[in-house]
Amino acid sequence: MNALDLNAGWSWWPAPAKLNLFLHITGRRSDGYHQLQTVFRLLDWGDRIGLRLRDDGQVRREGASVVGVAEQDDLAVRAAMILKNHANVAQGVDIAIEKLIPAGGGFGGGSSDAATVLVALNRLWGVGLDEDALAALGLQLGADVPVFVRGRSAWAQGIGEQLTPMALPPAWYVLADPGVHVPTAALFATPDLTRDAPVAKIADFASGSLLGNAFEPVLRRREPAVEAVLVALNSIGRARLTGSGSGCFVEFATRAAAEQGLARLPEELRAWVAAGVERSPLLDVLERY
Repeated sequence: MNALDLNAGWSWWPAPAKLNLFLHITGRRSDGYHQLQTVFRLLDWGDRIGLRLRDDGQVRREGASVVGVAEQDDLAVRAAMILKNHANVAQGVDIAIEKLIPAGGGFGGGSSDAATVLVALNRLWGVGLDEDALAALGLQLGADVPVFVRGRSAWAQGIGEQLTPMALPPAWYVLADPGVHVPTAALFATPDLTRDAPVAKIADFASGSLLGNAFEPVLRRREPAVEAVLVALNSIGRARLTGSGSGCFVEFATRAAAEQGLARLPEELRAWVAAGVERSPLLDVLERY
């Protein structure tokens, strides 16, 4: 549900997923971070974040976090604490997450959850930071967080934080989850990862010449489940990997074509259809609040 629900003091906010329509690594900085180029496409599907203000100043996570992640390390909790400390907010908050985005799938779930907490609490706590300030706080949590704060699909460079909004044509996607949690840090350290792709321009993407993902050949070799899903998806279109994996997708021009493609896949494959959006549903809810 992408609308506010104030029952029992909770407000609910969307945290949309994203796709990387391509992803190239063009170099490595002196601090060890990798330089990349990508296009982030926001989707109409994702998690939901519930927020309930507290008067005692505490920040608490309601319910379980991602398996293996302690509450204090949860990105949504960290986002609340960063904003609270930055603005000296006296109030606290309870945070609940209805999790649909697979963890470690390259769909941006943790980053989107964090961005939604920043944007929503900025309003609920009356902090009043502008988009640039919120994006800067988000960058402290992860390179993908700013695109979700800004809420528009974008061409990205640097470590992913240098964003140029892009108007992308309507598209629908068959998404698939191989069920593999991919450790991003380990993939970046893989010796056979291509790190010297030529620097591209937005015009190269617009021409259709940029579709590859630097992590795809690495994952196909080390994760049989990813290889199997990509093979299955290739039977209905051009299969691609999102982020550092393991999530995969195929793009279609219409919802009907996407639904037809989905119907042709094996029933045991965890797959579904989502639409690309020009503007994050989070911004729509923010306007209505």
